[in-house]
Amino acid sequence: MSLSQGHEIIAIPGPSPLPMRVLNAAHRASPDIYAEPLAELNLSVMAQLKRLAGTQAHLAPYIGNGHAGWEAAAANLFDKGDAVLVVTCGHFGRSWADTLETMGIAVERLDFGNLPPDPARIAARLDEDRQHRLQAVMVCQTDTASATMADIPAIRAAMGDHPALLVVDAIASLGCAPMRMDEWGIDVLIAASQKGLMCLPGTAFVWFSDKAAARGRSDLTTPYWDWHLRAGAEALWRFWGGTPPVQQVYALDEALRMILDEEGLEAVWRRHARLARAVWAAVDAWGAGHPAIRASVADAAARAASVTAVTLPGADRLRAWVTAECGVTLGVGLGAADPAGALRVAHMGHCNAAMLMGTLGAMQAGLIALDIPHGTGALEAAAASLARRD
Repeated sequence: MSLSQGHEIIAIPGPSPLPMRVLNAAHRASPDIYAEPLAELNLSVMAQLKRLAGTQAHLAPYIGNGHAGWEAAAANLFDKGDAVLVVTCGHFGRSWADTLETMGIAVERLDFGNLPPDPARIAARLDEDRQHRLQAVMVCQTDTASATMADIPAIRAAMGDHPALLVVDAIASLGCAPMRMDEWGIDVLIAASQKGLMCLPGTAFVWFSDKAAARGRSDLTTPYWDWHLRAGAEALWRFWGGTPPVQQVYALDEALRMILDEEGLEAVWRRHARLARAVWAAVDAWGAGHPAIRASVADAAARAASVTAVTLPGADRLRAWVTAECGVTLGVGLGAADPAGALRVAHMGHCNAAMLMGTLGAMQAGLIALDIPHGTGALEAAAASLARRD
């Protein structure tokens, strides 16, 4: 007998839980893709996406996932052999660097392990680049694997007068944590639909500044990836390089309305921050007297608002138990030094306090059932954290 029947709780860092309103919006037959209503809806979605990113910059949408966004940006920015500095602080930063290398770009890695990047080290490296060989500084705002949060304004300041473009992967942070592309001086921003945007996987977005646009077409730019054709589109099919993802456009319209016009973007950011602090409080309580249990990022100010990486002995066994017995799915310890002894708890997108407390309660039950040593009072600590409105 299992207690897993009922609504499953998905606490993985993407695809995140979908609001029923978003599912219902997508659940429709395709209209005439050449008629005006869908074209107008698409334009509205593009405008909302710019609001979400805090920008008036150009926007190119693509049918694809976050990896497609990586490739789209690179195909428009760089010639083969161009040198870039990729700041890595987890599995996804390293994977991004690998993708760029495969495309023929000369990647220099500035690696911070699974810890947040230090802007001072970035500044020191750029100071050494007196010939301005490095064309871009590329960094994940949140690395989904390590659950770090990079300080993007500090990194922009650290770049000083160096002419390199600042390219930011916000796939796991957009819609979950503050993002002000124009104010922060970001040249290229990359995101996707399946995390903070609360939509189905399958669409990626690349916002790019006038400075990035002025680079023109590179020798990697093909008609499909060309962001100039998409950002300057007049016909609907041009935005998407062919048939638009009709159901996703409807889903995005509904999700963005919920985020921007109903809850409000700053309230969304505050909700994610409060949920994150509740998870951290529970982890701290479990780890009291048991230092092997801990948040993988020690500095709370450098932790992601959307996902928490946890070092925990027996994590794989705990993940399997809470799925089979409680209907809760946790994230794997991707990129951890000991993946079997690590897991991730997502608190992104369509997530509320009850869902989070259910996840933490299932984890508490699993720790007891599997006789994994842990401290007490985790659920009380999480509840007390949620009760505070600061």
